[in-house]
Amino acid sequence: MGSNKPPQIMEVVKLQIPCPRSVNGIGLEPDPDWSFRTLLSELDALEKKLNISSSVPLPFTKNKSREFYGEKGTKRSSNTFVMKISDDEFEDSESENEEVHGHDRGLVKVARFNCDEIYFSGSDNDSDDKPCLEVQPYLMNEVGLVESGLHELTHEHQLGVKEEIRNAISALETDLTNESEESSSAHTKVEKYRAARREVERKFDVQYQRRIAEGLDNHLTAVQRHHELKSQIEERRIRNDAAHEEAKRREKALQEERLRQEKAKAEAEAKLKAEEANRIALEAKRIAEKEAAEKEAAKAPKAPTSEVPQTAALRGPNATSSGSLIAQSKGSENDKTNKSQSAGNMLRAAESALNLERERLQKLKELEGINQSLRSSSNEDFGSTERHIARLIRQIRGTKDNVTTKATELVKIFNNPRCPQAISIASFAKKMVSHCESPDNAPFACGHVIILVTSQFPQAMDLLVAELQRACIYTVPKHISYSKSAFDSKEAYWKVLGYREDDGKIESKKDYLKRLESYMRLYGALVQTEVAGRQNIHGLKEGWAWLARFLNALPANIYTAVALNAFLQTAGFALYRKYKSQFMKLLNIVSENFLNALRSQEDPELRPITADIQSYLEDKKFLLEPEGRTLQDSLLSSVMVPDATDSDYRAPSFYQHSRNYY
Repeated sequence: MGSNKPPQIMEVVKLQIPCPRSVNGIGLEPDPDWSFRTLLSELDALEKKLNISSSVPLPFTKNKSREFYGEKGTKRSSNTFVMKISDDEFEDSESENEEVHGHDRGLVKVARFNCDEIYFSGSDNDSDDKPCLEVQPYLMNEVGLVESGLHELTHEHQLGVKEEIRNAISALETDLTNESEESSSAHTKVEKYRAARREVERKFDVQYQRRIAEGLDNHLTAVQRHHELKSQIEERRIRNDAAHEEAKRREKALQEERLRQEKAKAEAEAKLKAEEANRIALEAKRIAEKEAAEKEAAKAPKAPTSEVPQTAALRGPNATSSGSLIAQSKGSENDKTNKSQSAGNMLRAAESALNLERERLQKLKELEGINQSLRSSSNEDFGSTERHIARLIRQIRGTKDNVTTKATELVKIFNNPRCPQAISIASFAKKMVSHCESPDNAPFACGHVIILVTSQFPQAMDLLVAELQRACIYTVPKHISYSKSAFDSKEAYWKVLGYREDDGKIESKKDYLKRLESYMRLYGALVQTEVAGRQNIHGLKEGWAWLARFLNALPANIYTAVALNAFLQTAGFALYRKYKSQFMKLLNIVSENFLNALRSQEDPELRPITADIQSYLEDKKFLLEPEGRTLQDSLLSSVMVPDATDSDYRAPSFYQHSRNYY
């Protein structure tokens, strides 16, 4: 192998014989009996001296004596090296003829073996590595063809051995490298496996801890729910006891009122007997005038039999105290039912009602446009204000303190300069209308809040009524009849009536009737609400006009029946208190015309609602104040009232008016 150090130049070593080289042409040696082994040993000693004297290690160092082999691989003898030359060979060698010219051809000539072609090198490729010795020593003189061939064979054998050694070393290095790589790969796999196992164990540990935490949380939640359930049960028991006591008190009050009425009735009967004669005379006179009026009416075109006489329907209870109603009566006399011949009488409504609806919806549309421009031009988010308004409306309950508090907070929001008043009012109207669909809504309490707010912001009333009329057409009142020529399908007709569509599916008739009743109960509660010191700009006058327009224009069907019943249940008591006999006349029209029209249809679906309206008229429920109309002073369990957003909480039962006709 070659060394990284630069090779040193070694001097030429030449064997000198201490005696003459030849005598008479014959070569002489000091020891003519030298053997080949002796020559090899002397060469070995010489190489050792050279190695000792040189600071750079020679390319190879011999550690075994030289041994030469024959052509067939047999070991040569160590006798004296003698070369014999025949006569023929002597003639062919010109160089040797000059050397032995003039001597006998039969003599044997001894020549020294010279290896001037051999040099020591650390590499087989002369082009890649420099020889370690630039000056090659001549150990012997030139030899003949046989020794040269022998030397070549020996050299080739050495090269082959070296090549085998290199191949073996290369194979060992390759195997070692492969084993090292395999060991590194195995070590890497083991480390990865350990890391994966640690990660899996960590995940298992985290999952186990999470399960423990979830179990603890579930346990605590169950305990909390148990305590809440117990508190709700206790609260319900207290509320039921209070309701029971209140029922007893009311029953007692009713009994006292009944006794008082019986006493007053007895006194009235005595007076009636005295006035009976006068009344009979007046009745005869009235009948005569009526017959005359009927004869005059028979000459004119006959009006629809179901139409309410406008003067009688809209006239107040007496002539001295109903100036405003007389004016309304004059205006209502011009109301005409919108019966377009081209539309096949689909739209049924009073013309005045349609005009009012159109004006209110126009105001609402203009307000929405203003709000849209305000939102686009402002960088502030008004969603928090809208959510606050919705939360306040959801928390409305049937107590005086609650109603006053919520109305005051809503007024503060309207006066807040950070949010435009138009956006606050629009949100109030929309959230109030949508809240009436909730099962825990309190329509009478909501009516009080609306009056308290709109008395300070009158423009909010028209917007709220517009939102209500857009959500339910029967608050106008108006009805749209089905026509195959006008509607592509029943679904299109239902959408016009107000049915909702969810994921391409129209809501059921039952759900629609529930929403219709909720809207009408809110509208009825609104028109009959009276707050001391505050003006209801959409009060009983509008409720009276609604009932008159309803009976004049709308047909009798399941939708109009539900709307009428819900309105009478909430506003009938207040209408009777104000209009007395005039309201009774409208109820007679309901009984004689509207209910008969429902019965004539012989539809099993109409029987429950027909029975409900008939029960209201026959039992004179308009004489009884509806539950929830009068606000309570406070809740007995006001401290433990759950938040309105709690899905498990439901309002007291008198806020819920269940029906069995849908």
